[in-house]
Amino acid sequence: MPDADGPGTGSGKLAGKVAVVTGGTSGIGLAIARVFLAEGARVAVCGRDPRRLDAASVALGEGALTIPCDVTSVEELDRLFEEAAAKLGPIDIVVANAGGDSPPQSFLEVTEEDFDAVATLNFKSVFFTVQKAAPRMNDGGSIIITTSGANEQGYADGAVYGASKAAARSLARSLGSGLLRRGIRVNALRPGLIDTPILSTTMTEETREFIRRRLIPMRREGTADELAKAALFLASDDSSYVLGVELTVDGGLTEL
Repeated sequence: MPDADGPGTGSGKLAGKVAVVTGGTSGIGLAIARVFLAEGARVAVCGRDPRRLDAASVALGEGALTIPCDVTSVEELDRLFEEAAAKLGPIDIVVANAGGDSPPQSFLEVTEEDFDAVATLNFKSVFFTVQKAAPRMNDGGSIIITTSGANEQGYADGAVYGASKAAARSLARSLGSGLLRRGIRVNALRPGLIDTPILSTTMTEETREFIRRRLIPMRREGTADELAKAALFLASDDSSYVLGVELTVDGGLTEL
């Protein structure tokens, strides 16, 4: 089990820093945790699935702390940051990465339960992640909120998802303003079409191929490692004068 004098105190852009990554047991979150560890941080990751937590512990190895947590529970978020701070020390970096979508469906078919599930995971949980993390953070830290290109473009069969991610984008501005007096920078990271395990559960291969060939100027999907490198920029002193932005990593999908 890592501690304040263990791995993560050596060289690198995040040397000696403590980071917490929600949704850090697979895909983008796992890649971010791996890069942060390589850059000298001590890292805690959380997730709901015990099997994924075990797999992440093996994949990340020494220096990483895995903590069970359902981010839709405010009480569990409180325990997450209490445990991370107690075992690793005051927190410097938080990546609010946990999120998800439901299968594509017309807004006419969305039930109240469907709405609440997506809005709670992508919006409410982000708000309370930051609220529960902030008192345990060092001044001058960095918070990164994962958003989505769906927060800007019309997404006919994912109205609730797009709106929830737009709300998360707004939080990066509002919470960044609220934490500015402590020097804590809040920014957003906006992935495009990224090749991760969850993508195959929310999008057909035919749709992915259409987006790759017709919509993405670079004609390919991104990788989780490419997102992790962008997160490293926002987490480190390289972005010391960057505040409230949404850094887009999507191969030109929304800009060209």
